[in-house]
Amino acid sequence: MKTLADLLLLGDPRLYEKCEPVLQTDLPLVPGWVADMENVMQGIRAKYNFGRAIAAPQLGIMKRLIYMNIDQPTVFINPEFIELSDEKFELWDDCMSFPNLLVKVARHQKLTIKYLDEDWQPQEWHMEDDLAELLQHEYDHLEGILCISRAVDPKAFKWRL
Repeated sequence: MKTLADLLLLGDPRLYEKCEPVLQTDLPLVPGWVADMENVMQGIRAKYNFGRAIAAPQLGIMKRLIYMNIDQPTVFINPEFIELSDEKFELWDDCMSFPNLLVKVARHQKLTIKYLDEDWQPQEWHMEDDLAELLQHEYDHLEGILCISRAVDPKAFKWRL
């Protein structure tokens, strides 16, 4: 079982790698990966008091997999954005891989995402506001992009107090 000590931190080159798709033959591994992601997310919540979702590459699992647990657990296998709104909003973003740093970014206000669930069934979800922002952040991890690369300007950084 992976723990907080297994979380990749800013500077680890794997955080900048684009992930490979989850293959149908990988499905037996997904429950274990999700359990690891949940365990690490709970560790972040306990230590830093935030954490609604985590991307597999943050644990060195270089697969296109996102785990979100807000009201209920949701697994996004091979997610793709099929629609992004033109409207954007700015917010202070945080990341488990650098938990004390906040970065001001601009994100799309609304999106539609398609993905496969844990039963390999296609799903689609329209999201707005904070959920849309959250999935954009996690999706960026699958692409090897960190929110520090999306800062709105060179002064868009601050320490979490």
